[in-house]
Amino acid sequence: MNKSNPLYKEDISYILSTKGIDQLKGKTVLITGATGLLGMCMIDALMTLGEVNVIAVGRNKDKANDRLGEYYNSPQFTFLQQDVCQPFPSHLKVDYVIPLASNTHPKAYSQFPVETVLTNVKGAENALELAERCGATLLYPSSVEVYGNARGEDIFTEDYTGNLNLLNSRACYPESKRVCEALCQSYISEKGTDVKIVRLSRIFGPSMLLSDTKASSQFILKAVAGEDIVLKSKGNQFFSYTYVADAVAALIYVMLNGAVGVPYNISVEACNVHLRDFAELCAKAVGKKVIFDLPDEVEQKGFSIAVNAILDNRQLLAIGWNPHYDMTNAVERTINILCS
Repeated sequence: MNKSNPLYKEDISYILSTKGIDQLKGKTVLITGATGLLGMCMIDALMTLGEVNVIAVGRNKDKANDRLGEYYNSPQFTFLQQDVCQPFPSHLKVDYVIPLASNTHPKAYSQFPVETVLTNVKGAENALELAERCGATLLYPSSVEVYGNARGEDIFTEDYTGNLNLLNSRACYPESKRVCEALCQSYISEKGTDVKIVRLSRIFGPSMLLSDTKASSQFILKAVAGEDIVLKSKGNQFFSYTYVADAVAALIYVMLNGAVGVPYNISVEACNVHLRDFAELCAKAVGKKVIFDLPDEVEQKGFSIAVNAILDNRQLLAIGWNPHYDMTNAVERTINILCS
């Protein structure tokens, strides 16, 4: 990805306009999953803000060098090579902890369900232990997946309890995220840990990993390659999406302005879209068409069976956050940045 693209620079500038972000100057922020879609964009923003000490945690030093290498010579940047399933070094002193490390795409769910559960749960436990020891604020990024399957056309409010199918390994992701939220609430109750919680909708944007197998990522990659968009269903699914810059801005906003223990849905009404329309937007952006193709058995095992997954964002809007990007703009700028 070309980080010097003017559109990406605009994204970073927008994130830096988040209310209260200057509070992070002089602070130390530890981010796991540093090379992922959200992690890289957040680190780009914090390093651009300046005066923030960033500890980027990842397992793969080569990937980190490729994604974040421009910061290695900065005294305010540290790369910590570590598996999040292991406790953090006792010498670490941090002010904010953001555990973003997770398997978040269907192929990973299908091939590595055990790793998915353990990365989420052990990663959350170790992050919470670090925050509790340091007296830090932890921002926990949960997921729309915790709601399970909608009852009809219900919209997910933060008190919604859906249905989850425990009879297949696909439950590894939503159930482990539920456990992590329960663990967060337990640390708040028992240890007084300062924990903020968000539930993310489906996120996309130019900081995506090229190995991502989510449908939206595959649409974008096909468009960037100048190919027809492959849709592996009829595309009737109706989901909430959020452009990565809006998602990062909302994460930071809740971390600094949200209430302890209150979950906030992160979504954008202008990005609620049927899957087929997402595919059409990607195809239109590069003058191609949408074609339909059934998934193979391995892919199918990792797919969500959700048909409707719309997040109600009124609780987030009520504390003063407002989104910036609509779906057409977000798709077009994603493809533009990746093509540059």
